[in-house]
Amino acid sequence: MAGEPDETNDPDDPRRKQTNPFAGTPMEDVFKAFGSGQMPDMNALMGQMQRMFAPHEGAVNWDTAKDVARHTVAASPDPSPTSNQSGAVADAVRLAETWLDRATGLPAGATASAAWSRAEWVEHTSDTWRGLVEPIAEHVVGAMGKAIPEEAKAMVGPLLGMLTQAGGAMFGQQVGQALGGLASEVHSSTDVGLPLGPEGLAAVLPSNIAAFGEGLEVSDADVLLYVVIRECAHHRLFAHAPWLRGRLVGAVEAFGRGTTIDVAGIEAKLGSIDPTNPGAIQEAMQEGLFEPQRTAEQQAALDRLEALLAFVEGWVDDVVDQATRETMPSAPKLREAMRRRRATGGPAEQAFATLVGLELRPRRLRDAATLWAALRDRQGAEARDAVWAHPDLMPSASDLDDPLGFAQGERSDDDVAAEDDFDAALADLLEQGEAEASDEARATEEPDQGDEGDAGTDGPTDTPR
Repeated sequence: MAGEPDETNDPDDPRRKQTNPFAGTPMEDVFKAFGSGQMPDMNALMGQMQRMFAPHEGAVNWDTAKDVARHTVAASPDPSPTSNQSGAVADAVRLAETWLDRATGLPAGATASAAWSRAEWVEHTSDTWRGLVEPIAEHVVGAMGKAIPEEAKAMVGPLLGMLTQAGGAMFGQQVGQALGGLASEVHSSTDVGLPLGPEGLAAVLPSNIAAFGEGLEVSDADVLLYVVIRECAHHRLFAHAPWLRGRLVGAVEAFGRGTTIDVAGIEAKLGSIDPTNPGAIQEAMQEGLFEPQRTAEQQAALDRLEALLAFVEGWVDDVVDQATRETMPSAPKLREAMRRRRATGGPAEQAFATLVGLELRPRRLRDAATLWAALRDRQGAEARDAVWAHPDLMPSASDLDDPLGFAQGERSDDDVAAEDDFDAALADLLEQGEAEASDEARATEEPDQGDEGDAGTDGPTDTPR
C-alpha cells in the first residue's frame, strides 16, 4: 500500500521479521542499515561485525556482556557515590560489626568497605558471574549442536552456521542485559546470597538502598545500617565456612552439566518450517526451537542450591535479628520487607532466571530462619554457628519440613529415626543383661566374704555352702 512504511518498530509485528529475519538478534542493526536505502556507516558496521565474530574464550563473549551491561545501566541515572555516602557506609560497617559481635561468635569477615554505583557493581562482580554462567552456556551450546540431526542441519543451512559463530556474542548480549537490569535492584555484593564481589569487601549501593526504603516509613540511616549489617553477616559466614562458596558454585555447575535438548521436539518443529523462508526459521528460534529441557539431574541440583541459599539467608536473618533486637526499633519492619523481597525477587532477577534457567531465590527462607532460631534457643548461638564448620554437619532440605526436630537433635528421615530407636532399645537390653549378670556374680561372691569372719558386715556370715 502506498505510503505504508516498509518496517515497523514493533518487535511482534510480522512485517519486521519479514523485512529483517535477524530481528531481535545482535545482527539486526547490521541488516537494517543495508535495507534502509541509505548508505550505512561502514566503519560502524565493520566494528559491530568484528565484535560479533571476535575470538573469545568460553561459550560467552564477556567483553560484549560487560559492554551491554554498562550501556543498560547508563540508560538511567547512575551517579557515583559521594564522599559523604562512602563515609556513611564506613561508619555503618563499624557499627554493624560491633552489633554482630554480640549476636554471633564468628569473627568479622569484612576488612574494608565501599559504596558502589550500579556500573561499579557490574565491574566488580562480572568475574563471579562468569564462573556461574559459563558452565550453563557451554552445555547449552554443546547440547544444541549435538541434538540437531544432519538433515535438520542441512535444512537450517547457513543461518545455523552464523548463529553458532555469533552464539557467544548473542549470549553475551543477553547476559549483559540481564546483569545491567539486576544492577538496578541489588543492594550489596552478597544480596543474591552469593559472595559476588572481592573477598573481605563490604560493598553496598546507596542509590538502590534509598529506593528500597521508599514507602517503608523508616529513616534512610536505619535502612542503610540494616543492609550493611546483612552484608557484614554474609561476609562472616563465608569467611568462616570456606567450603560454602564451592558448594554453591558446584550446584550451579551440576545444573549446567545436566543440560539436554529435545531432539524430537526440534524435528517436529523443523518439519513444519519452510526452509526457503528465513523469517520462519528465525521465528522458530525465537519461540524456543533450541530451548533446553530441564532434567531430573538439573532439578536435583536446583533443589540443593535452593536449600543451601535458604540456609544462608535464614542464618543471616536470625543473626541480624539478634543483633538489632535491642537497639533498632525499625528492624522488624525492615526484616519483613527484606524477607518478602528475597523470597519473590525483582523483575530483573526474574529475567536473569529466565535467561539461564537458574533461580537464586531462597523460597523457604522463613523455614530456614525458624530452624536456626530454634537451634539457638535450645542449644545456644554457639551450636547454631558450629554447624557451618563442615558440610556434613549441615541440615538437609528435608529438615526444613521439621525445623524444630532438627533443633532438638532428631533425624527427619523416618528410617534413620527407626534405626536409632532400635539401637537405643538394644542398648537398654544389653545394659539390663549386664546388670543382672553383675548381680548374680555378686551373689555368688558374698558367701566367700562371710567365711572370712569379717565383723560388722550386714551380709550373712554363716550361710551354708
